[in-house]
Amino acid sequence: MLPVLMFPQFDPVLVHLGPLAVRWYALAYIAGIVIGIQLLKRLVTWTPRAATPELADDFLVWVTLGIVLGGRLGYVLFYQPMAFMAHPAQIFAVWQGGMSFHGGTIGVILAMLLFCRRYGLKFLAFADRVTTIVPIGLGFGRIANFINGELWGRYADPSLPWAMIFPDTDGHPRHPSQLYEALTEGLLLFLVLLFAARQQKLRERPGFLAGLFLVGYGCARIFCECFREPDAFLGYFPFGVTMGQILSIPMILAGILLMLYAFRAPVYAGLPPEEQKSA
Repeated sequence: MLPVLMFPQFDPVLVHLGPLAVRWYALAYIAGIVIGIQLLKRLVTWTPRAATPELADDFLVWVTLGIVLGGRLGYVLFYQPMAFMAHPAQIFAVWQGGMSFHGGTIGVILAMLLFCRRYGLKFLAFADRVTTIVPIGLGFGRIANFINGELWGRYADPSLPWAMIFPDTDGHPRHPSQLYEALTEGLLLFLVLLFAARQQKLRERPGFLAGLFLVGYGCARIFCECFREPDAFLGYFPFGVTMGQILSIPMILAGILLMLYAFRAPVYAGLPPEEQKSA
């Protein structure tokens, strides 16, 4: 019998602070947002300027609310609407898990729209810089999923060197799909976007980087869903597709349209000098 890796029994709680428990999942969100904002403060100043470092700092609260509210409501509406309608109080029980990336994306888009309108920023130019750092949070989040032993993969051939037996499953070796997602949706997508963001000709085309993110994430998610076990309460849809794949298709189409629009729109010159100081 071939040896198969056993899932390391990580404690989902990083540290207890009296009655409070700091979980790895919460730490992943905090780390992704804080590190992302620090990088965003640099990205927005690259020519053409999209905002000021001070505004990037101010965006911290806005993006946090967009992620949490959008992610939770997206999970409620996309994945278990009937269950939450029967028990509406459970909508607020975010500590029990249940966040949707696609819902979080909508929440962040709305947060950016309101933020840019409030401070007079060009939405697509600011969105380009924000989406460049989003994969950082995605990578941390998938690593937290792995530590929690959740969202495991489909059955894997026992000969696969990294096939793993996860807790609370049927004992068969599975793909560690959380790590596949951390590498593709997180590390790989971040490197691609950062390389593209370093090209001034692309930064001068507002919407291109945001569109590239949507296409890149959608393709990575569709690929990883081929190895990820679908949610038990949803299962497979016709032709063996999953909810994650279905929700990714509109993202890819929107991303393609956004990149095409970026090269048809006028070149962006950046914030006017007076706004660069007062924004």
